[in-house]
Amino acid sequence: MIPIRDENPTRRFPVITVAILIVNIVVFVYEVSLSDAEFMAFIDRWAFIPTRFAAEPLSPAVLLTFITAMFLHGGWLHLGGNMLYLWIFGNNIEDRLGKVRFVGFYLATGIIATLTHVIVEGVRDIPLLGASGAIAGVLGAYLLLFPRARVLVVIPIFFIIELARVPAAFVIGFWFLIQILQGIGSISPDATGGGVAWWAHVGGFVAGVALALPAFLADRRARKKKSFTATWR
Repeated sequence: MIPIRDENPTRRFPVITVAILIVNIVVFVYEVSLSDAEFMAFIDRWAFIPTRFAAEPLSPAVLLTFITAMFLHGGWLHLGGNMLYLWIFGNNIEDRLGKVRFVGFYLATGIIATLTHVIVEGVRDIPLLGASGAIAGVLGAYLLLFPRARVLVVIPIFFIIELARVPAAFVIGFWFLIQILQGIGSISPDATGGGVAWWAHVGGFVAGVALALPAFLADRRARKKKSFTATWR
């Protein structure tokens, strides 16, 4: 089930969401322009490496990689999947939170996602990179704020492609269930290092729900006030 777009209009153009998309794409184009040795050196410098954080938790250079790692990707599919989800769901969260708060929200969920990965998976000398943790935060906020919004999805059934409009709660809930199941599998004794940082996705998602909670409560209070006013007018 692959989302294509949502049916949830915004009031303002998503400047920050588009800017994040552009930065990710520009950085990736730069990555693919590098030789193999240059690419490895680039990742070694700007990706988040847990062992370095454990050794120097207050180092500015290491702390900076919490942010820079969010704009690195390991391949076209990695980049494309992340940017698709950001484009579909990020604009509404930016519209609801506002530009400045959305920047803080995006970076905070990405950082929490990285810390969750380290806590669950342990301190390893494996670079962590990608926007997935922050985008998981966007999905968590979307689930809380717009659960009934309709999302157009592609459902491949063998050689047949079906289109369907389903509630965002179903699309995002299904996505989150996969992250949980894969995350549990990643910490089994037979699991190997590397691959997808499933627990970063889980951590980012939960952080997104938590950080969007004030907006959710404010919206609920506004709806109750509007309903009360309409009743007694």
